[in-house]
Amino acid sequence: MSKQIKAWGATSPQKTEPMTITRRAPDDEDVAIDIKFAGICHSDIHTARNEWGRTTYPQVVGHEIAGVVNAVGKNVTKFKVGDHVGIGCMVNSCRQCANCVDGEEQYCTSGLVLTYNSTDPKDGTITQGGYSQYIVVDQAFVLSVPESIPLDKAAPLMCAGITLYSPLHHWNAGPGKRVGIIGFGGLGHMGVKLAKALGSEVTVFSQTNSKKELGLRFGADDYVATSEPDAFSKLGQRFDIIINTVSAKIPLDLYLSCLRRDGTLIQVGAPEDQLQISPSSLYAHRVGVHGSMIGGIAETQKMLDLCGEKQIFPEIETIPASYINEAYERVMKSDVKFRFVIDVSTM
Repeated sequence: MSKQIKAWGATSPQKTEPMTITRRAPDDEDVAIDIKFAGICHSDIHTARNEWGRTTYPQVVGHEIAGVVNAVGKNVTKFKVGDHVGIGCMVNSCRQCANCVDGEEQYCTSGLVLTYNSTDPKDGTITQGGYSQYIVVDQAFVLSVPESIPLDKAAPLMCAGITLYSPLHHWNAGPGKRVGIIGFGGLGHMGVKLAKALGSEVTVFSQTNSKKELGLRFGADDYVATSEPDAFSKLGQRFDIIINTVSAKIPLDLYLSCLRRDGTLIQVGAPEDQLQISPSSLYAHRVGVHGSMIGGIAETQKMLDLCGEKQIFPEIETIPASYINEAYERVMKSDVKFRFVIDVSTM
């Protein structure tokens, strides 16, 4: 049967507050999950505040979810009660288009269902996310969390982790490759750790040297303070891959000039303004600009297994649910090292 649970959600763009929501009854393909931890992503804030203009209220956000299996449907074969599991940014897709068949469900062309603020095809309701005690998800979109990953640190991997792993994996980061990470926040610090784990030489691009010690400690081989006058002139055509994690307007032509022939700049941050690039920055060395979202389910599981094997964890600040609004303000000021994680037991 359906279940009423505690959650924190937005009823308007002004505030996120305690509420009660109803989860649908699990069907034969579903996994019911007791949520233990939920990470705070910048996308949560955009959606809660309707900054993208399509939020349906009331809205419970959160797509960095880690918890424990409470029950499984009779057809569920991948999970059992007590398993540690995660849910990321999507909870269903059409499963029939070419992208879904290729295991790239995040690019589903006709039926992607996001973890929040989408329409659930199983009951027609608006999906509600992880700032809540409990969730019901089809087994095809549930991820196994290795026992070697603490659940609080597993949560941010479901978005921040896979958002960086997917382009690194797709563009073959590894030994012999030089990778630049623009921005050293919730996404960027995971990019450094993952690129290093894959065997790449890693450089951080950040405005100042305030985080240099942390960058080097997390595995960066070099750290460039981009506000310094000679920051780019000394780099030359050095990088095979540069990933831009920031959501602000930056001079992309300068970063393109640092790419080797056939190098790639990958945009994962979501700035409000349009990107501005000079055509000459592209054809001068046959470089490319690409975008990347999250990864498919299989790729996300591969990332989790790697993180469990190599002990790659995000840096987190665990908070009670009552601190969510304050956490939002601190995220907007980049005042977190490096990801807020909500302890759901405090709801």
